[in-house]
Amino acid sequence: MLYREAGQFKTSYAADQQIFPILQDRVGIAVIAAIALGVLPLVATEYLTTTILIPFLVMSIAAIGLNILTGYAGQLSLGTGGFMATGAFAAYKLSTAFPDLNIVFVFLGSGVITAFVGVLFGIPSLRIKGFYLAVATLAAQFFLLWLFNKVPWFTNYSSSGVISAPPRAIFGDIMVTGSSAHYTAKYLFLLVFVGFLALAAKNLTRCHLGRAWMAIRDMDIAAEIIGIKPLQTKLSAFAISSFYCGIAGAAWAFIYTGSVEPLAFSIEISFKVLFMVIIGGLGSILGSFLGAGFMVLLPVILTNAPHILGLNIPVDMISHLEYMIFGALIIFFLIVEPHGLARLWQIGKEKLRLWPFPY
Repeated sequence: MLYREAGQFKTSYAADQQIFPILQDRVGIAVIAAIALGVLPLVATEYLTTTILIPFLVMSIAAIGLNILTGYAGQLSLGTGGFMATGAFAAYKLSTAFPDLNIVFVFLGSGVITAFVGVLFGIPSLRIKGFYLAVATLAAQFFLLWLFNKVPWFTNYSSSGVISAPPRAIFGDIMVTGSSAHYTAKYLFLLVFVGFLALAAKNLTRCHLGRAWMAIRDMDIAAEIIGIKPLQTKLSAFAISSFYCGIAGAAWAFIYTGSVEPLAFSIEISFKVLFMVIIGGLGSILGSFLGAGFMVLLPVILTNAPHILGLNIPVDMISHLEYMIFGALIIFFLIVEPHGLARLWQIGKEKLRLWPFPY
């Protein structure tokens, strides 16, 4: 009932192909944007912002990047953590080499550098795919972390091997990185940045490049027969995916943690982003946000629920429960709903369109 399009007419191709063709969706997005931009900065505490909102936005960027590569282009990757580390150290080198460079260009530059690295490690996808490609990207994960850990040039010869984000302002004296940056400024900067990246990703998946990715994903031989070039298509997916992952790594190091070491981007991060894509929904930008929100909120809920309920559960038991629940949910979604939470949301909208009449 809430999603019925009766009376909503399209008089042009542009109106028919817009991202949100239904009025209800446009109103819903406007309400969410108003809450995120106008309400949360005023009412959110420092704990809520730094523990939930900022990591949610950072991991959403990484999930969008992996979803472009795995969900849309069908190229399985386990090297997300390595590409995020590349973005973090690239942003550090850019910010220290060019102290006057705006933080926006630092992030974009780190994404471009990571894109080149992603193309380099994406070359094997021209010959291998599936499990073998996952192993190749896993090798990239370990190699990149080894490189950043063993070559002191990436940390400016720091004795501890840990990089600290230098203070940077978005404009004027509004700091978004460093110890003097306010958590609300960090959140708003990251929110606007994520909004533009999500909009760009959505439009990429709707243009000819995104359709080429999906054609390669569904059947690469048939796609090549109809004129799609596998070389350019696969490498473009690796480049754009790595671009997003590099920006996510830079945001992790500069805005979320403020300092980072190579081990912070271990294989666990790669699996966590992969779980976000699986639970949220493969081939869905919305699913990237849903999966990131789920993976960020679940540890917080499991940590605080025993105290709220008055239960005396050891901390190590909570950590084990987190892994058990993650594994059970992944198995559940792979069996019951392979398209994840995004598909459940689509089914819910379809039921609202037909309510109260059954299928």
